[in-house]
Amino acid sequence: MFKRLSRYTHVIAVLAIGLAASLVVADVAEARRGGGGFGSRGTRTFQAPPATRTAPTDAAPINRTMTPQQPASPSATPQAQRPAAPQAQRPGFFNGFGRSLMGGLLLGGLFGMLLGQGFGGMAGFLGLLLQVALIAGGIMLLMRFLANRRSPMPAGMSARQSAAGSGRPPAFDIPAMGSGSARQPAAASAAPPVSDIEVGQTDLDRFEVMLREVQTAYANEDYAQLRRLTTPEAMSYLAEELSDNATNGLRNVVSDVRLVQGDIAEAWREGTQEYATVAMRYSGIDAMVERTSGRVVSGDLTHPTETVEVWTFTRRPGTDWLLSAIQST
Repeated sequence: MFKRLSRYTHVIAVLAIGLAASLVVADVAEARRGGGGFGSRGTRTFQAPPATRTAPTDAAPINRTMTPQQPASPSATPQAQRPAAPQAQRPGFFNGFGRSLMGGLLLGGLFGMLLGQGFGGMAGFLGLLLQVALIAGGIMLLMRFLANRRSPMPAGMSARQSAAGSGRPPAFDIPAMGSGSARQPAAASAAPPVSDIEVGQTDLDRFEVMLREVQTAYANEDYAQLRRLTTPEAMSYLAEELSDNATNGLRNVVSDVRLVQGDIAEAWREGTQEYATVAMRYSGIDAMVERTSGRVVSGDLTHPTETVEVWTFTRRPGTDWLLSAIQST
């Protein structure tokens, strides 16, 4: 029986490798179609663009971006929902060491009285209690003094404010880097003003042309043309996809791209940078083929298919629009 199983081991291994390879090819073929989003939309990178007639469903979130995500501000948390800080127990003589010391002394005195010393032992014990009271008072004063020395500075009070309240000048003052005083915030930290803008018909015509140009450059693996049409960040992700295709021996064939319908989802300005997010439904030949044999791995080389994607373009005044993000729907 074991000889029979070992005879089929080689066949099973070949089938397993073939199945794994087919799954890898399918994943690569679907990398761009339905694979989330990449690029940047400025301060709205992590916000879903508004739904439009062309793209009535939510666009996929941008999961590949170089834009840092701003953490939620602690001040936005309601005060009632914040966990209450545990109150520190106030140190006292009867906590910790003082309690142990008092217990030990009293226990020693009781043992002395019970050993048969009578009233003399009782008088000695009363003297012992008086000594313990004096020692306890001294230790209590000492611990209160040390507790006052260790008391933390109130929250929100700076070293300068503490020194001003005590009448003592601060030991030293470290100014903020690039400014003359620590009280002056850096001007670069202020968020750029954001305002909505209008996009004209000339811009819409340019977006339609860029749809065909980017798709053609991607299919031809024309890196120079892609750099001219996209931002450096978007170019890096497109180049990564093309490199993955080449590594897996595949090539994306795209042709006859035609815009069927398009809508402006939103357009805005951040400082001197302008953005426009456009939902586009387009048709075209789109297939993934093997580089050597030309065999179709996915898609169709004869019948066009329709795709809906959300593209974001950006520019500065006086410059051309550049593709900055693509999101699938």
